[in-house]
Amino acid sequence: MSCDCGGAGGCQGGGAPNGTAAPTSTTTPGGVAASTPLEATMATAGQATMEMAPPTMDHSAFDVFNPPDPGLIADCVHCGFCLPACPTYQLWGNEEDSPRGRIYLMEKGLEDGPMSASMVEHFDACLGCMACVSACPSGVQYDKLIEATRGQVERNGKQHRSRAEVALREAIFQLFPYPERLKTMLAPLKAYQRSGLSALVRKSKILEKLSPTLATMEAIAPPVSKKVSIPESNPPRSAQGQTLPVRARVGMLLGCVQRTFYPQVNAATVRVLNMEGCEVVAPQSQGCCGALSVHAGRSEEGEDFARRIVDTFTASEVDYLVVNSAGCGSTMKEYADILAGDPAYAARAKDLAGKVRDVTEILVELGPSAPRHPVTDGGLRVAYHDACHLSHAQGVRNPPRELLGQIPGIELAPIKDADTCCGSAGIYNLVRPEAARELGDKKATNIAATKAGLVVTGNPGCLLQVTDALRRQGEATLPTAHTIELLDASLTGAGAGDLLAR
Repeated sequence: MSCDCGGAGGCQGGGAPNGTAAPTSTTTPGGVAASTPLEATMATAGQATMEMAPPTMDHSAFDVFNPPDPGLIADCVHCGFCLPACPTYQLWGNEEDSPRGRIYLMEKGLEDGPMSASMVEHFDACLGCMACVSACPSGVQYDKLIEATRGQVERNGKQHRSRAEVALREAIFQLFPYPERLKTMLAPLKAYQRSGLSALVRKSKILEKLSPTLATMEAIAPPVSKKVSIPESNPPRSAQGQTLPVRARVGMLLGCVQRTFYPQVNAATVRVLNMEGCEVVAPQSQGCCGALSVHAGRSEEGEDFARRIVDTFTASEVDYLVVNSAGCGSTMKEYADILAGDPAYAARAKDLAGKVRDVTEILVELGPSAPRHPVTDGGLRVAYHDACHLSHAQGVRNPPRELLGQIPGIELAPIKDADTCCGSAGIYNLVRPEAARELGDKKATNIAATKAGLVVTGNPGCLLQVTDALRRQGEATLPTAHTIELLDASLTGAGAGDLLAR
């Protein structure tokens, strides 16, 4: 399929790609839309349960359990404004690897099954960065469409993936959503990093020859940090340790990758919230929020994780639920939709979702209370990288910049093509390492061009990806940090020396 506008976007053809007529609804002689067999099937699908083997709709690539919504598909007028915003279209210039191309495949799949290897390939190639959602002038909810479609692929299209990819995905989901399992990696990883083997392995490029995924895992692994324990209850106190009045009682998600590989980020988050008058509750029993599973189409698994989080934080009776990981926050704000079909959880999930805030959001909502101090003797030029699931999925763009702007002496350096994904995208850099690396290299080039002295972002996956990409670009001396770490350095008065020495 191709586009007459040549990738510039804005073409007004309005039709399906490659000139193929899009499926249309039928009408009665009186002009009233008639139900198609597909629509009739969907209308009666509500009584089905996931305990059944998922039945396939007649003439459809999808089953009756949450297929891509024809109404949402119809919102796409194929204008092309999404094309320049889509990372995979930027990489390959292939219509099927653009949002409107994938929407057309969804439309085609609803009426013309079964699911094909080509469909699975193009759906899997999507990063789920949601840049197209921000760019779309028609308000197309591509996020809901691709999430529903990925669930369909997991149930009806896995046979089109290689055995190696199926095994890899299963291994990822048996490890990353489980913090206790991740922790077992820390001791051998620490020994490996201290032995000097890391530099030798990277120089030899042996892992790249054996497995690009293993090479990526080795490359993005951060230095093992000192263990940090977060108490379950953290009353508000000043930088000097004085007790402060409680402005809000907030729960805090510890995360999986965050608590394992970036425990200092959680510690900084607690300190900043405490210094701003928040009582922080961090239940030790909490598990994964379900973000990785939901974004990958493992809907039942994601729902189970979501239920546990709802149980945990409902019992904690908090005013807000604070998250310092963009991918986690975007999913938790969708709990009302994710658990809408569960009568036992729907109401509580909706209530909790309404309390979810990114840490930068809650700090801006409350307003500054603790004094800000310069983090260096002179000024510091900082490049802020927008995590996709913060800027596009949650629409949180200004709060991080506002908080950074409150720090005396900070100059924010704009990054070229800031809205383009760095290539991390959940598990994308593990299952699609070559494409992810290319996107990471582009991002690193644009960051290096800012001449910043520090790079900050609000997502652990982005930190892993960007840090590795900068190293590959020869910018290993350009340090990276979480946004909240820089604010912590200002509020505590400790300065950014440790961050800049990374």
